[in-house]
Amino acid sequence: MSEVAQRVSHGWSGASSRAGWTPGARAALAVAMLGFFVVSLNVQIANVTLPTIQASLGVSLSGLQWIVTGYTLMFAALQLFSGTVSDRIGARRAYAVGMVIFVVSSALCGFAQTLPVLIVGRLAQGVGAAMITPTSLAVIRESFHDAVQRGRAIAYWAMGGSIAAAAGPVVGGALAQFDWHLVFWVNLPVGAIALAVLAKVAPSQSRPTPFDWVGQVSAVVALGGLTYVVIQGAELGYGSVPIILVLLITILAAVMFFWTQARSAHPMMPLGLFRSRYVAGALSISFVTMAAFYGVVFLQSLYFQQERGVSALETGLLFLPMTALVSLLNPLVPRIAERFGRLATIVGGQLGMAAGLIGLCLLPPEVSVVVVAAFMVPVGVGGSFTVPPLTSMIMDSAPAELAGTASGVLNTARQMGGALGVAVYGAFLATQPSFRGGLQLGLGMTAGLLVVLAGVAVQQRRAR
Repeated sequence: MSEVAQRVSHGWSGASSRAGWTPGARAALAVAMLGFFVVSLNVQIANVTLPTIQASLGVSLSGLQWIVTGYTLMFAALQLFSGTVSDRIGARRAYAVGMVIFVVSSALCGFAQTLPVLIVGRLAQGVGAAMITPTSLAVIRESFHDAVQRGRAIAYWAMGGSIAAAAGPVVGGALAQFDWHLVFWVNLPVGAIALAVLAKVAPSQSRPTPFDWVGQVSAVVALGGLTYVVIQGAELGYGSVPIILVLLITILAAVMFFWTQARSAHPMMPLGLFRSRYVAGALSISFVTMAAFYGVVFLQSLYFQQERGVSALETGLLFLPMTALVSLLNPLVPRIAERFGRLATIVGGQLGMAAGLIGLCLLPPEVSVVVVAAFMVPVGVGGSFTVPPLTSMIMDSAPAELAGTASGVLNTARQMGGALGVAVYGAFLATQPSFRGGLQLGLGMTAGLLVVLAGVAVQQRRAR
């Protein structure tokens, strides 16, 4: 293991030595990239294995939704809290805690023989992912003092996530040919290497930071309750007693969260951020964009395998054009935004996603799966054109002292969009008489929302 870790930490020896990176900086970059890689990989890797898991464990559609949303739900709900933990105990130590949680929970998923155990493992994976993501960036920030070198390091960090997102469906499909448990075991060697390299990273400073316990607990309860209502309501009935009770608890938790944020001296999410129409609008677009992307991956994974009889590996390959183009275009989008303007890039991305969604709705049932995969490309490409300029817009609109918090709020909105997108799309599948009807309803409504939000963004720009 030490030899592998040494290779990872010194893998950039030629380029980085010319750039003047120290061994500690190289180790920090390796740790950050491995962390973001494994977190991003697990966002998509399980999707193509869902039909295989369903056949193995005999689970319902709602069970499949929880396998996906359990991860993204905790990932979203703990984003802001984990940043506070990182400041309090130090980024390096917080990263180690998050990676240990992630590795242990991945092993739990790998051993799972029942749905409840698998869902618990996915929830715990989300906790680890929420700890790893902000701390991986913090480790880079502490190890690269020069702004130019830090920018290059962050570009490598983002590249690791893009590669993982592109590889996730293909790797998941390939491993599912043997045993679906392998998609979770693959995390263990990556996590072990990351922890070994972490020993070469300099210790982080810690500082006293107050915890907003009431705000954090109420946020988890509110987000978890809302997800439960959407998913289980389709199975139990939205007027059933359990659903109504959970909905009431969700509303009370949401009221408690916003009340504490308004009164707290150290709120997790300062409500003043939302006084800017541009921040509120950008968060709404981010939410819907991720709902569309995650929803398409969830729906099309089931569609290819259950409706068209395609294998898990072939399904992963059908996703490759969409995910690979996203990875290739991500570095180019900032330049495009500089050339044509952020608003034009964002609106173009939204309309591109909407066009892809409408195309998927209108395709005839007997069309080739290759054609279906081609219509998925605008969905991914549109998302890649939307997120980077949106991030810049939020960073520019937020006060400088709240830049970190604004970034955390943006990531929370994106992950919650993904979690609720899968929940809502699954609910449409469960309540419609046919799979095609549920798919068309979900994708059609999302396309309409994207067009409306694009129009609102243009109108706000004109008003400004």
